[in-house]
Amino acid sequence: MMRFQQLIDSLPIVGFFVAFVIFALITAELGYRLGRWWQERTSDEKEGPTAMIVGSLLALMAFLLAITMGMASDRFSARRAVVLAEANSVGTTYLRAGYLPEPASSETKALLREYVPLRILTDDLSDIRARIARSVEIQDKLWSIAEKLARATPDSQVLALYIASLNEMIDLHQTRVIAGLYARVPETILILLLLCSMLTLGMVGYNAGLTLRRSPLTAVGLVIVLGAVITLVVDLDRPREGFLKVSQQPLLYLQEQIGALPSANPPK
Repeated sequence: MMRFQQLIDSLPIVGFFVAFVIFALITAELGYRLGRWWQERTSDEKEGPTAMIVGSLLALMAFLLAITMGMASDRFSARRAVVLAEANSVGTTYLRAGYLPEPASSETKALLREYVPLRILTDDLSDIRARIARSVEIQDKLWSIAEKLARATPDSQVLALYIASLNEMIDLHQTRVIAGLYARVPETILILLLLCSMLTLGMVGYNAGLTLRRSPLTAVGLVIVLGAVITLVVDLDRPREGFLKVSQQPLLYLQEQIGALPSANPPK
């Protein structure tokens, strides 16, 4: 069974916004008609606490939006920071590989030149998984080379520096995988956010029906603004696609600096 977050991810950002606006307008209209029907049956309801409840729901909605936006923004910032950290770590490992004796130095640099293009993010999930698998293979080869050198020269301080940077590079790989694929806004919060949005808009329409006073332009404006903010949250939470993407420029700069193997073709 498809999970809710997977269902949202299957929609493009523009499609999500349009779907939200349509459902929100329908919900507000249904609330208005229900309020109007109820007002015709019990006219005293017009003086009830509905307006105060609507105001409280709007305030609660703003609070929930602020929390969700903060969570999505933090995860986006974490993904951006780990790309820069990984580029710096791979660059340091490449430079320190020059300290290694031949042929280990040349072999290590060649593997790192193949490694960097694999770390540049694409939109295709299957391609990303293939790149991750190949990255792990290269890491295993690099570590195997380091192990052989460590056994041959266990007291080498220069080798210790190289192994420290290689270890950091491998650790950042795992950090980036977790941040890029699994560190998302909890599904429960997204469901709650959308349900609260629909409930609030329904109550706004219901209150307008009770008072027999509504402004279609104001209602549409509220729906569009709310939809835009929630769409921004969804966009920030998507690690691979959308209008807001984590820049891969640090890795692209590194690729230009160290070059790439002519035969290195990233998996599709």
